[in-house]
Amino acid sequence: MAYRIVIIDDESRTRSLLTKMVEQTDFPIKVVGEADGVESGLKMIQKQEPDIVLLDIQMSDGSGFDLLDRTKKRNFEVIFVTAHQEFAIRAIKFSALDYILKPVEIEELESAVENAIDAIETKSDLSVRYEELLNNLKNNNKRIVIRTKGSMYVFDLKEIVHCQSDRNYTYFYLNDGRKICTSRTLKDYEDTLGLPDFIRCHRSHIINLNYLDRYERGDGGTIIMKNGTEIPLSRLSRERFLDVLDNL
Repeated sequence: MAYRIVIIDDESRTRSLLTKMVEQTDFPIKVVGEADGVESGLKMIQKQEPDIVLLDIQMSDGSGFDLLDRTKKRNFEVIFVTAHQEFAIRAIKFSALDYILKPVEIEELESAVENAIDAIETKSDLSVRYEELLNNLKNNNKRIVIRTKGSMYVFDLKEIVHCQSDRNYTYFYLNDGRKICTSRTLKDYEDTLGLPDFIRCHRSHIINLNYLDRYERGDGGTIIMKNGTEIPLSRLSRERFLDVLDNL
């Protein structure tokens, strides 16, 4: 079985390049259609019923988000394609969706396609992620979607006490005592969970400053959270951390 891909981008050169890249991968995927905007994209999706859509964010007749908002059957995985590190990328990441930057690198495309296929095979709940994406675009990233092998978790950012890495996995510790594991690295969340509420204080830890109880000096130091959790502060992060504390 080949997964069906539709490419929607207002640059013909980009569509041609993406088609060639898709053909070079070892995944069971096939480009079944192209479109150059929101209106033509909606028609192509309705006609081809793809499994995966490579979707440009900024197009001549609207955005990729406009297209999603107008799509009645959101039963396909989306990989956003954009030329800019823009605010919308935060909403995309918070919604457990993928994006690749232009100029597109084959390795990034392959990684995004692999994630999409994995989500399809595990029957990940697409409607939840799309709704949260559109909500976060309107409400400036208040909620996050965490996708695990068997479940989809949606919660407010204010519920996160801290995050901890374990090689290629990240554990989210919530204020109600839950511990949620996802197969994304802490680096994937560092760019989205940032100041003023979050700070990376160690190569293995990001904390929510709203749950900070105290800082104890020592070799680098130890951060004590309000729930009693002790988190190490690395020497490299100490100066920045203390600067942030001074400005709280």
